[in-house]
Amino acid sequence: MSRTLAFLFPGQGAQAAGMGKALAQQFPVAAQVFAEADEALGFQLSTLCFEGPIETLTLTTNAQPAIVATSIAALRVLEQETGLHPAYVAGHSLGEYSALVAAGALTLFDALRTVRERGRLMQEAVPVGVGAMAALFGLSVETATQVCTDAAENEIVAPANLNGGEQIVVAGHAGAVRRAITLAKTRGAKRAVELTVSAPFHCALMTPAAEGLAKALEAVPVGPLQTGVITNVTAEVNQDSRQVKNLLVRQVTAPVRWEESMQKMSALGCEAAIEIGPGRVLAGLFKRIVPAMACVSFGDPTSLDEARRIAA
Repeated sequence: MSRTLAFLFPGQGAQAAGMGKALAQQFPVAAQVFAEADEALGFQLSTLCFEGPIETLTLTTNAQPAIVATSIAALRVLEQETGLHPAYVAGHSLGEYSALVAAGALTLFDALRTVRERGRLMQEAVPVGVGAMAALFGLSVETATQVCTDAAENEIVAPANLNGGEQIVVAGHAGAVRRAITLAKTRGAKRAVELTVSAPFHCALMTPAAEGLAKALEAVPVGPLQTGVITNVTAEVNQDSRQVKNLLVRQVTAPVRWEESMQKMSALGCEAAIEIGPGRVLAGLFKRIVPAMACVSFGDPTSLDEARRIAA
């Protein structure tokens, strides 16, 4: 009997030149996803994924649809080759759109066009250099939150990604983020480093992007959720399609509650997880949050057998 599975989908930062290429070369179902992506967006996203250059691929407006396309290409291969289906799905930030496609709530076409606009809105919400993000290691959520409060000094800085494994990312005004780095080191952080990002995601500075996304989502149909989605905003299961747009809008300014989301999967009885798409970041986090549960990454043909084994 197969295990109760969770599917996880990566967010921005997972991009790499060459992603999806081997899948598309070996599996027509993956090639079809990239062809649909090119058509939906009106340019050769597939070429950007397969060949780079990485500087262009990493631009927020490109990275977001590229990661969704690669994740869904991998998902279609996994479904076709193994017949595996998840009990629950979740995606880290941007990855929640891939999760919603997997759950049947969004079409690939709508997800791609929406995340390209989301990327544009997020990039334009804060002028380059005004905002920043930093990773704090070894602090509790409570301590990290207090560090942000004390570092703000009439600016914005707040927890943005509650990633688990003693990793918390904070976001806000650049000056406040740098003050938080200094403070964190005096309050027990093992490490505190500024991240190379194009904008301060998941904080109040993203409010203009959230407002723009709400408008962009108005015309997007949301279908019934065939699988429960554990959402970033609540770390709870959503199976109500009427809540999807509201949760996606709130997600832009709210912290990603990833550690709680993974703990929720475990509490719901999931026995193993598969990270689907480029990179291996989520599998690494998962092993630190829920060490008793197996998790593998599937993003190219060489890891297909590993995905089969973990599900058995």
